[in-house]
Amino acid sequence: MSSRREFITLLGGAAAAWPVGARAQQRTVPTIGVLVLGNPDPEPFLKMFREGLQQLGYIEGQNIRLEFRSAGGKESLLADVAGELVRLRADIIVAYATPAVTAAKQATSKIPIVMAGAGDPVATGLVASLAHPGGNITGIANLSTELAGKNIELIREVLPSAQRMAVLANATDPFTKPFLAQIEVSARTVSIDIHVIMLRPGEDFDAAFEDMRSKQVDAVLIQPTLLRKSAVDLALRHRLPSFSMARSLPATGGLMAYVQNVAEQFGKAALYVDKILKGAKPADLPIEQPTKFELIINFKTAKALGITVPDKLLATADEVIE
Repeated sequence: MSSRREFITLLGGAAAAWPVGARAQQRTVPTIGVLVLGNPDPEPFLKMFREGLQQLGYIEGQNIRLEFRSAGGKESLLADVAGELVRLRADIIVAYATPAVTAAKQATSKIPIVMAGAGDPVATGLVASLAHPGGNITGIANLSTELAGKNIELIREVLPSAQRMAVLANATDPFTKPFLAQIEVSARTVSIDIHVIMLRPGEDFDAAFEDMRSKQVDAVLIQPTLLRKSAVDLALRHRLPSFSMARSLPATGGLMAYVQNVAEQFGKAALYVDKILKGAKPADLPIEQPTKFELIINFKTAKALGITVPDKLLATADEVIE
């Protein structure tokens, strides 16, 4: 029980257990459960989701209550924390990233679930279709397969002589299968061999990077649900350019990321919550896809690795970290 408590954390200042009197006073206030795996870093999501709610007139402790649950990066705990939100009788569960959405779906078929980004929810079986999701799930779909392809194009553009790249893939993420399928297609297009390394989120990365060194890979692409600072640090230590579909990679020292605009994604999650609270049913709310994207380059890391980033990439980047 102690290890479980260590990893089931409350984020954003919400209390783990409210006093009985406070709970009684809050019974008429909608409870929004927020479920995250913990990888990638959920803080940007939590901040922007809160801001989105505030812009719609929701004030925590007054006309809405938020209950945050994280599995601390351990996918094996997601079922437990999702179950907690069900037992709390949350009015809506907002789930960030595919593993959290999957856990929420397995925990309840009645409570509305809002996806705050999930990779290809049709291919992973989360919904029937984007236009008519059916069931109790709606929200935002990530364009992660397309973004993976764009990141591989960037690898070829930045490293014109690259012959082989490693892919750190999440062995437990339902999205991994379509993710790898797109990578294989994109890699063939730019004539780069791929070396896939399957890991679970809690596993140590050292052996994986030793394997990359023995295979003489030229770059590494990291699936966002595996992304931790320790992976970025190891890439730097092994002098490997690293790429991902999450902005937290270049923010923590990785080389480059082509990502969807998170402000658009997380703000829309708040809009879905608002619509459902006002009576809309998830089955009737079409799933939206992102329309805004960003290129983020860590120029400091490029210099440390001796990589010359093409001027046209620097000129078109939305953010360059010096």
